[in-house]
Amino acid sequence: MSMLKTHQKFSYPVLVADIGGTNARFALVDSPSSPTRMCGKTATADHSGISDAIRSVLHSGSGTKPRTAIIAVAGPVSGDVIPLTNAAWVIEPLKMISGLQLEQVIVLNDFEAQALALPGYQGSDIEQIGQGTARPDSTKFVLGPGTGLGAAAMIRAASTWVPVPGEGGHVELGPVTAEDYEIWPHIEFYGGRLGAEQLLSGTGLPRLAHGVANWMQRDSQLDTPASVTMAAEDNDPVAVKTLEVFARSLGRVAGDFALTVFARGGVYLTGGVTPRIDPFLTDGNFRKAFEAKAPHNALMAKIPTFIVRHPDPALEGLASFARAPEEFAVELAGRQWSGAAAALSG
Repeated sequence: MSMLKTHQKFSYPVLVADIGGTNARFALVDSPSSPTRMCGKTATADHSGISDAIRSVLHSGSGTKPRTAIIAVAGPVSGDVIPLTNAAWVIEPLKMISGLQLEQVIVLNDFEAQALALPGYQGSDIEQIGQGTARPDSTKFVLGPGTGLGAAAMIRAASTWVPVPGEGGHVELGPVTAEDYEIWPHIEFYGGRLGAEQLLSGTGLPRLAHGVANWMQRDSQLDTPASVTMAAEDNDPVAVKTLEVFARSLGRVAGDFALTVFARGGVYLTGGVTPRIDPFLTDGNFRKAFEAKAPHNALMAKIPTFIVRHPDPALEGLASFARAPEEFAVELAGRQWSGAAAALSG
């Protein structure tokens, strides 16, 4: 018995949208064989809601009228009214259908979209860190230190790609090296614990920097993620040590997930923090921590790790789904709305 795939046929053109806390990005997929056609990016604060933003972006672009919309949002998707985690917009698919004359709207989790992009990466879309070779048609994992720490698996099972988002960014993060054990008592805990996101994110960087400064017995005014990364560029000792601890801790968490889902297809790093700490991810310490999983060091050495260089990974993931929904087992129950439902609600 084979796994049930998404036997879904979309009406084209399909509008795909990645709605973040600050910006919304849009693209069009004109047909199953068409490349992704970027429409533009706009600040969420500049528009009253998603429908207004879509009208603005499409009006200033090609004027193409989409028939389907597939949207990625941060946070859970439940019910017909979906508030965004970090923006004032509220997504109401039935109102979008009637207001924009769409046939259907689908709303997915943002890291589900990131996972959907993984099988299609090629060439300059990704940059490998260290050794290892991705096995074809094998499970992959994406980890994204941004405002928070997003995580999702792309499981390969029964000749099908199965995206599995979750709250992996909140797994436990404890000390391992002798230096870790010295630093950890100086870090402010959250809710009596240190989850990975409490350190490995933009919001976590200042928490880690304060702990490192206390351990080094130095004054520090590194109160924002940008101040940490900029100070590291100037060789500030607290900032440099902070990013060293950050990178090896990220490598350790990435290795944990690789073992958890046996990610022989590789582990991929996205998120807004990643491109700002390149030297600390590529100097060998991230990879060393990733592989240090005795008794499975030899196995870990074979699993590759990558930095995602694609400028719009979530959009590209949604576009991949839009082009070939039959390749993915995406659960649409409660996350898909049709024009018929909109007519009934009206």
